[in-house]
Amino acid sequence: MPTIVVDVMPKAELLDPQGKAVSGAFARLGVEGFSQVRIGKRFELTVDGEVTDELLAEARRVAEDVLSNSVIEDVVGVEVAQ
Repeated sequence: MPTIVVDVMPKAELLDPQGKAVSGAFARLGVEGFSQVRIGKRFELTVDGEVTDELLAEARRVAEDVLSNSVIEDVVGVEVAQ
């Protein structure tokens, strides 16, 4: 069955407290080479049947209207998983 993957991230201008906590943990653990961590959400929508252009457009609409909070988050990806 095909799957549509939706990725949602906090807006770039907003503080990401979870990402900041992970960055701090990296420093305490001696992990180097990463300057910043941002944590988002991934949704996997299992499709009944074929993925059409109309269904992908509906997934984009749902991503914007239901799966994300447009005040604090951006939908950064809606794609069919291979």
